[in-house]
Amino acid sequence: MGMGTMYRHFPTRADLIVAVYRHQVEAGPALLAEASTPFGALQSWVHLFVDFLTTKHGLAAALQSDKPSFDALHSYFLERLIPVCEQLLEAARQAEEIRSDIQALELMWGVGSLCINRSKDLQIDVRRLVDLLLAGLR
Repeated sequence: MGMGTMYRHFPTRADLIVAVYRHQVEAGPALLAEASTPFGALQSWVHLFVDFLTTKHGLAAALQSDKPSFDALHSYFLERLIPVCEQLLEAARQAEEIRSDIQALELMWGVGSLCINRSKDLQIDVRRLVDLLLAGLR
């Protein structure tokens, strides 16, 4: 693909990142339909979220030259991810697979905190820590 074609489809670097990660943002309903349990769907989605955070963090640092378009990127993803996470949490609550007092933003913040600290010690298996966090929801 030529640069001109790319810029016609993705005018800014932030637009390209949105396109790359759109499937992770929109995966929740499909996972809920495919998984054997709502908790399984939640766990799969959280693993996608881990991939999203660890990869996006590196991309954002590498592409900061397009700073104005990145200012709104964090809000864009939160506005789309929180409702998907809440839908998955609610399905797991209704199935009585998790405790009822967890909110989507709390879970996402916890997962995000684990992912941010990943770069400090590469010996840490973030998915294992996230699975421990998820087990605490039960």
